[in-house]
Amino acid sequence: MKKLLYLITTLCLLIPCIQANGAELDKKTQKALKKEMKDKLKQYKKEGWQIFGSTRTLESALEKHYTKLEELGDDGHETAGIATKCKSKNNGYQLAINNACITYAQSAGSDLQGRVMSDIFADGAEASGEFEHFYAAYERQVQKEIRGEMEESFSILRDNGDGTYEIQSFFIVSESAASKARMRALENAMKESEAAQLYADKISDFVRNGK
Repeated sequence: MKKLLYLITTLCLLIPCIQANGAELDKKTQKALKKEMKDKLKQYKKEGWQIFGSTRTLESALEKHYTKLEELGDDGHETAGIATKCKSKNNGYQLAINNACITYAQSAGSDLQGRVMSDIFADGAEASGEFEHFYAAYERQVQKEIRGEMEESFSILRDNGDGTYEIQSFFIVSESAASKARMRALENAMKESEAAQLYADKISDFVRNGK
């Protein structure tokens, strides 16, 4: 009983310390986040960027963007698309969105290829040429599936001074949602490759647990 009372007393004394440390860490995180946002805002203004397609100010859009990423933690990832030398702002905006999807898909395809080569063919065996077709099919399917899981955060635009514009669009992707999109993409890509189907379980694990 004495030992139990001692443990309870010790815990009661430790809890305020733990809470204080957590609050201090949260303050430091918030301070670092605000500094990062201010630095980015300063950079954008210096380079001539303006908010596009929104009534928000660039500052409030950035604040919301960083806050959302912070709330999602490890589950949240940023991806961006860029369109350059566009004569039409709206066409450039659509190109930036497509570019963001392509960028994500290429990253996912590259990661999968790396895992396959290091974990499945690590013994020196060569992958069938059909795997190249499989990787390409997977990227196409990811590009198609990920669009619905990308939450647009904000877009910025600047005048190139020659009658054209450059646009950047930023998105936040939830990893839990993206994982489901990648699995749908994998299922469709697998239909195009008998070689990949031989390693379906391992490949599915790669896709489910990472890009």
